[in-house]
Amino acid sequence: MNEDVLLWGLLFGSIGIFYFRYGKKSGNPVMRYTGVALLLFPYIVQNTIAMIAVGAGLILLPKIFKL
Repeated sequence: MNEDVLLWGLLFGSIGIFYFRYGKKSGNPVMRYTGVALLLFPYIVQNTIAMIAVGAGLILLPKIFKL
């Protein structure tokens, strides 16, 4: 494991906490579950490029599925 993976995981985890809290407060399930996914996926993905791609896709997911 290198430093890049740790830093990207920290960034996406921080965004995930914001998404989860906002989704819980507003009652938006897409935002809430995306936050959970952003918190958990850095434990699974260990490649830097794949982590950035998956994280960016998850960040854009609530914008695609507006409920």
